[in-house]
Amino acid sequence: MPGLVLFGRRWAIGSDDFVLPGAFELFVRVVWWIGILVLYTVHKGQFDCAGGGLLHSYLLVLLVLLAAIICALSAIVCISMRGTISNPGPRKSLPKLLYTRLLLYLPEFIWAVVGAVWVSDSSVHCEKTVMSVIFGTVVASWIIIIFTIIGVIIVFDPLGGKKTVCLTDGVTRNLESSQSGQLLYNVKSTATRVWEKRIRLLCCCIVQDDDHRVAFTSIAELFRAYFSDTDLVPSDIAAGLTLLHQEQDKMESCPKEPEEVLCHSPSSPVTDDLDIELENAAHYMHFAAAAYGWPYYIYTNPFTALCKLNADCCGNRPTDSDITGSDRHNFHFGSILKITGLQYRDFIHISFHNKIYEIPFFVALDHKKEAIVVAVRGTLSFEDILTDLSADCEDLTLEDVLENGFVHKGITQAANYIYRKLINDGILNQAFTIAPEYKLVIVGHSLGGGTASILAIMLRNSFPTLKCYAFSPPGGLLSKSLADYTKHFIVSVIVGKDLVARLSMPNMEDLKRRIVRIVANCNRPKYQILLHGCWYEVFGGDPDNFPTELDGRNQDDLTQPLLAEESLMVHRSPSYNALEDESHLNSPPQYPHLYLPGKIIHIVEESSAKRLCSSDIKYTASWSKETVFSSILISPKMITDHMPDVVLKALNSLAQEHGACISC
Repeated sequence: MPGLVLFGRRWAIGSDDFVLPGAFELFVRVVWWIGILVLYTVHKGQFDCAGGGLLHSYLLVLLVLLAAIICALSAIVCISMRGTISNPGPRKSLPKLLYTRLLLYLPEFIWAVVGAVWVSDSSVHCEKTVMSVIFGTVVASWIIIIFTIIGVIIVFDPLGGKKTVCLTDGVTRNLESSQSGQLLYNVKSTATRVWEKRIRLLCCCIVQDDDHRVAFTSIAELFRAYFSDTDLVPSDIAAGLTLLHQEQDKMESCPKEPEEVLCHSPSSPVTDDLDIELENAAHYMHFAAAAYGWPYYIYTNPFTALCKLNADCCGNRPTDSDITGSDRHNFHFGSILKITGLQYRDFIHISFHNKIYEIPFFVALDHKKEAIVVAVRGTLSFEDILTDLSADCEDLTLEDVLENGFVHKGITQAANYIYRKLINDGILNQAFTIAPEYKLVIVGHSLGGGTASILAIMLRNSFPTLKCYAFSPPGGLLSKSLADYTKHFIVSVIVGKDLVARLSMPNMEDLKRRIVRIVANCNRPKYQILLHGCWYEVFGGDPDNFPTELDGRNQDDLTQPLLAEESLMVHRSPSYNALEDESHLNSPPQYPHLYLPGKIIHIVEESSAKRLCSSDIKYTASWSKETVFSSILISPKMITDHMPDVVLKALNSLAQEHGACISC
């Protein structure tokens, strides 16, 4: 629902968000009130100790104060339970109750101070049980007050005042006037500055230069543009995600049409080609995982990694390989040796240097496959995250591609950095001088996969036989023309419902549209959605069939936004522009569609793993189209399916299964 408006400004909380926290505090207050009542009843007439008079008054006032707070909380919880996410009408009296509850904090604060003074007074000599109870009461009061202050800080919206002005005055103002145009410009500028400050605060531990400042501004503009046209609070998004997950599971459980099921005969050339690529991918994934260094090695070997690294990495660095960047105690290099199984002499160049748009990589000789491998590291630092989030598009023109291609800006700059190192510093010339008959293979996972793909495009003319394996690359990477061009030399490997492989601005806009649509039209209160969603995510079961306003409507009507959806939108989103008016498709989109690189291998589990303890997971792999990844799937595995150890496990399982079939 729209954010709650209190004290003339919008807050990042809805009027239906007080059910669960209010019920918890209500339970605590009732238990507290009963305890104080029992204490007062048992010790009534026994307050003749030093300080007993003040204690008697303190307990009486505390009982009355707690009773008033309990009444206010009960009313808040009851009112907050009414209505739905998009229908806050039954909760219109909630702000008055919240003002009442906030006023009660003043006497509670005063009485907490009085209790603290009474407990700390050395002249008070009352019964020890009474002293302990009063001490606990004082501590509880201060804990609740402190947590309330923290909660207010969390739900404070720095743009609340600006949004309230826009929402209340937007209908009456002429949006073509210079005054309202200036107002809208000021709001956008303020929103960009707020997001930029948040990003700077998150990245306060890294050294910031001009590149960082440019990236901060670019990312802030991206976040401002994405969140400026919705009036959803975080709990609305959580409710929308759990509803989408259950809706998605219901659709997956439906039997597919025969033409939707693609299969290949065991002897088909497509399957043979797939088996070869899976074997190669399983081999080169070790290099992509090794690029992460000691964090990955310790993550996959938590009990033995440190002992092995301490035993093997205390020697001097090898003189045959060129190592740049910081690697204390040789932990990074030692981990790379352990994961790849290579020798010191097999490494041509290793770079641990890490800045924004400059990511670590290494070049090594793979004698098993007779290849010179360039392995690029994925996201592992704040600088890498900034590179990921620099998601603007820029042109990449190639002679072999008729149309100009769009690429991810941050990842392209990272690929340019490695390209300059490989070519200008003569690293590849050195490698091919040692092994002139070897082929060039570029690999990487996540950010490394995207960088490896664009780097392969840049090197394609100089090395026509090169091959690239991109493991779980970002979805919003290449325009359609470039994606088609890369099908000849790039293979992307995606596992399950990997989120990153589906991340692009059009997909994020689509996810926002789906969240707005499903929460706006669900006829259940938010607390019921969240409670059932938590139960479903933890314990499984059947997805709940929540009734919505979409039920019973004609399919043609579903292409138009409903009134409930429009109430959750501040401005028009690019998604609704395309949804509402077909003529808008001819205008340049705000976010061009970008796709995964190359041919795509999609690996999925054979059976949906509701069994958390099952270790014998079986996988199936098939060639897939880029359109399969045009929508973000909500699942508990959307993050874990992206992890490099999961990708490596799936590839090893498929490679072993293929080897077993050949031996049979």
